[in-house]
Parts: sequence; C-alpha cells; structure tokens
Amino acid sequence: MSLTVYKRGEIYHVRGTVAGRVIRETTGTALKEVAEQIAHRIEAREWKRSLDGPQAVLRFSDASAAYRKAGKPTRFLDRIEDYWKETLVKDITAGGIKQSAIELYPNAGPATRNRQVIVPTQAIINHCAELELCPLIRVKRFKVETKEKTPVTWAWVLAFAAANKPQISALAMFMFLTGARISEALAVDWPDINLQKRTVLIRQTKIGAERTAHLPPPLFIALANLPRDRKPFKYRHRGLLVRVWRNACKRAGVEVLSPHCCRHGFATAMLQRGYDPVTVAKRGGWKTARHVFETYGHALEDKTITDGLTSTPQAQFKTPIQETRENKG
Repeated sequence: MSLTVYKRGEIYHVRGTVAGRVIRETTGTALKEVAEQIAHRIEAREWKRSLDGPQAVLRFSDASAAYRKAGKPTRFLDRIEDYWKETLVKDITAGGIKQSAIELYPNAGPATRNRQVIVPTQAIINHCAELELCPLIRVKRFKVETKEKTPVTWAWVLAFAAANKPQISALAMFMFLTGARISEALAVDWPDINLQKRTVLIRQTKIGAERTAHLPPPLFIALANLPRDRKPFKYRHRGLLVRVWRNACKRAGVEVLSPHCCRHGFATAMLQRGYDPVTVAKRGGWKTARHVFETYGHALEDKTITDGLTSTPQAQFKTPIQETRENKG
C-alpha cells in the first residue's frame, strides 16, 4: 500500500501519493485496523479516479463541499446533503432529483420544491461540472401555475401610511421604494442606514448578496422620524407581521394586499415608467433581468404606453412624489 497510516492525537490519518496525487486525509477513527481498511479504500478510489476520470469517484458530499468552499449560497443545502450523502454524482439523475424534492418536501407545492431542492441540487452538480469533475445536469422543473400578482401602488402606500402608526407606515414605504423583500426589510438595523448619504444596506439572503439602495425623500423623512431605541421595523419575522398588516390595510380602507405586494409594486411601477428590466433587477435585487420580465411583463401590456414616445422625458418619468404633489395642486 502506498499510503501511510499514522496517529495524530486519538485519530488515525493517512498520507502518501497515489497515481500522482498527494493524499492527506483523516480516517475519523481511533482504531488502527479500521484506519488501514479506510486507507485501502482511499487508494482504490484514487486509482479509479486516475483510470476512469474524476466523475467515477465524485461523491455528492465532495461536490457540496466544493460548492460551499467556493462561497456559493448555502440556504437549503443541509437537507439535500443529508439526503444524498455519499452517493456518487454520476448515479444522480434528473428524475432522482425530482423524486428527492417530493420526499424532502412531501406537503410542499411545486414552487417550493423547485426553489429548495431542484435549483440548489443542480447548482452543486453543475459547479463541479465547471471544474471538469463531472458532466452538466439538466432538470426539468415542476410546473408552477403562475398567478398575476396584484401590485401595490404609490397611492395605496400613501393611504396605508396616513391611517397607521409611523413604524408600519415606514415599512410599507421601505418595501415599495427600495423593492426589498419582507425578510430583508425586517433585517435592516440602524447601522445599515446612512441618513447623510440617504442610503441603506440591504442584505439579500435569497440570492446571497448585498446591495445599497437609495432613500427617496418620503422614505428618508419617514425613517428619520422613527425612534432609535429599537430596530427601524420591530417585527422579528414575517409571521408576527401578517395579522398586524391585514388589520392595517382594513384600517386604511385599502385592498388587503400582502407585504410582498409592495415589492411587486416597485417592479411594476418602474417598468410602467419606462425603466428597462436590467435597471429594475439591479435596483430591486432580482438575480436576473429575465426574471423581472417574465414575472412583471404584464406591466408593459398597456397599449397606450406608446403615447409616452411623444412626451418629454420630464413628463414621462415623473417620480411618485412629483405626481402626488401635482395631484394635490
């Protein structure tokens, strides 16, 4: 055997060279006999890798570890890793991935299964494919029935804000004027807000990134007037907000729409004002412009939008606050 078994502390490790590759691994055992068996297994694995290619020995656990090491999003990975464990990636099929989604989330809908299983599992394998460790895999998503989302409008936000307490009013403005998701808005703390520069740092947990959003005048004023002895938005998670939000809608006499509809309103309003999907995606924290277009393309279906071709840019691209002031005048 070309690998040496040695003890470090209470655990045996192996080192040596197999097929030109330097091997240094822990066996995870304090028993020498078991460690020697593991060393033989590692040596056989490395020879198979050398003769048949890396895909012959690539385990899902190794693929996922490489994905994590690359700094990729880790949300939803724990359950997927526990499902596939040491399964060879070459034995994982598109059908197997779809079946894993059903077994991991038996009571979930197709959108959840796509988002929490199919997308991350495919991302892990295809990351290794980019490293030339295995072939690419394509997985057909579960069919999701798309429902046109009702977006919040600026008029809705103003009516909502006028009838409710400053904190929940500022929250509605925040989501509509920055495009923040509800979880992102609730995570904002005062150190993230720079009132001098009129900016806020938004941590986009869904796509594993951060962005700096601008604070338009109404939002700047609303935030500046909130007390500093607590977070800007006191609700610890969305579950605590749902009932309060519904009652706030009824109090304002507006249609009862979910907090997430404020984000829909941001995208719809931006598109209706003529901004391209790339700009909307960047300003609102969507991963791709394609997602914006496919989800909010209905905002462009107004046939009279071409009237804007003959109007001046100042008239065409008014801000919500400008329109409100003009309407009041």
